[in-house]
Amino acid sequence: MLYFAYATSLSRRQMAEHCPGAKPRMAAKLPHYKLIFAGWSRKWRGGSATIRQSQGDVLAGALYEITAPDLRQLDKYEDYPATSDHLNVKVVTEEGDFVDALTFIRKGRVEESQPSAEYLAIIRQGYRDWGLASSTGKTSLFHEMDRQSRSRGNAEG
Repeated sequence: MLYFAYATSLSRRQMAEHCPGAKPRMAAKLPHYKLIFAGWSRKWRGGSATIRQSQGDVLAGALYEITAPDLRQLDKYEDYPATSDHLNVKVVTEEGDFVDALTFIRKGRVEESQPSAEYLAIIRQGYRDWGLASSTGKTSLFHEMDRQSRSRGNAEG
């Protein structure tokens, strides 16, 4: 089966750690979704990534080939079924083909929140790992997050 990775799962190092059997395949895009940060993660000390439907947006990510045991490892990492659900999606490959894949989405309605700088750095590395950093809107997302963090820091200092 194919797994559509986004956020920290784009980092090849992160995927090798929490799902060593996953085989990287290719970059892909998920139409009509966007990346958001929500809730609070003790591990990351800030909001964690999820996706939200958003007409007209396109989320860049990557496809991994996974087995049923790989999915069980990802389920643990993504805290399924407690806080996330599986979502079957159709993604567009680099060749323009639509393929079925599975991804994760946070359960319920959650407030958007600020991710930590450490968390964003891992996500940035994942986009670089896949050669996506300059070809997606994520660069502007990161710029905006950095700007907000700096302005919040100045207001507190």
